[in-house]
Amino acid sequence: MINFELFKLNLCILLCTQIFNYMVVVSTREFRQNLKKYLDLIDKNERVIIQRGKNKVYEISNNIKNDRFFDDPVIQERLAKSIQSYNEGKTTKLTDDQLKELLGL
Repeated sequence: MINFELFKLNLCILLCTQIFNYMVVVSTREFRQNLKKYLDLIDKNERVIIQRGKNKVYEISNNIKNDRFFDDPVIQERLAKSIQSYNEGKTTKLTDDQLKELLGL
């Protein structure tokens, strides 16, 4: 028996994706069952949203250019300074114990 509401929703998502280049929203079950299909879409720069239950949503994308973390100029500056310090040998090597202490482990 076909669930027509689910069919209409999937059809709408498919059409919106094809016509307007919107994201694809799938359940975790659908994602697992058709992993290759969705990874291929991601490779074509499509955004895939995975709905897990009622309250959890995950986005998978192959493009970090629109990432809030990496687009933040403050973060970019800190990363550039850190890389420069590393390249200049201005680093401190930590022992395992020191690292655990630093991380609060």
